Amino acid sequence: MKKLSQVLIAIALSGLMKAQQDPQYSMYQYNQMIINPAYAGARDVLTAVALNRQQWVGFDGAPKTTNLSVHGPILNKNLGLGLTVVSDKMGPRNTMGVYGNVAYILKINNTLKLSFGLNGGYQRYQFDYSKIEMKTNEVAPELFSNLTKGALDVNGGMYLRSKAFFLGLSATHINSPELYSYESTASGKYVYKVRMHYFITAGYSFIINENFVFAPTIMAKQVQSELGMDFNANVFLYKKLWIGAFYRNGYGPGALLQFYFTKNVRAGLSYDTGLQDARKLGPSFEAMIGIDFHGSKSKVMNPRFL
Repeated sequence: MKKLSQVLIAIALSGLMKAQQDPQYSMYQYNQMIINPAYAGARDVLTAVALNRQQWVGFDGAPKTTNLSVHGPILNKNLGLGLTVVSDKMGPRNTMGVYGNVAYILKINNTLKLSFGLNGGYQRYQFDYSKIEMKTNEVAPELFSNLTKGALDVNGGMYLRSKAFFLGLSATHINSPELYSYESTASGKYVYKVRMHYFITAGYSFIINENFVFAPTIMAKQVQSELGMDFNANVFLYKKLWIGAFYRNGYGPGALLQFYFTKNVRAGLSYDTGLQDARKLGPSFEAMIGIDFHGSKSKVMNPRFL
């Protein structure tokens, strides 16, 4: 296995930086429970979604994320329950988390619903610093001994939706767990703390006709003073195919699609790449598959991202 470059040391020690620690997702609008626990039950049926992201393909030690979520409504669709499992590998750091999810769904009127959600779970962090080639005496060697740490993790959010639009507000790592710290006179202080991440998502579906829907969306995410934005322009064709393009500020453009094989089964792909210096990292890909378990009395959902 190749040694990782010094660039990934800064990423691995992101607790020292104002950097995003949560996985990056381009197809968040196809399963918003990955960033907002209030989304549980929002599809009005039992739903399972699996997603895999390969970031910066060809760059040694680049992030690789796998996410599996299952959620659905109960109690006359007044409560949403869910389960999320996520694995994220980046440089010398591997994480595995399992979360239980609950959302209270308030029916404001016949078309508008407001959900309040929480999820909590356990996340295991493994650090394998044998994958990093250090310069002599650059950092105290005892800091980079391999270790495994775990922490309880809590996330919360709100989600407002109708058949035509959605608005989500959420925060991850509300308890901001600190995994480890080390301090010496020779190398200074190193801290790995899971920072709170804030997300805002919004979208609206303009139904041009029964075979064409235009649906722009936006996602804003903030970690301390660092703000990221995704701007999406999507179209839904013949009640079968989503096609979209997006731009991520400070990085570059991307494209995505999702196809409904049946009313129950859908699959999606996305591609993104950086501009200028970020282009050297290589392209990123995502693949997802989702299954909706409709009951005998379930109706086909109107075109939307929910």
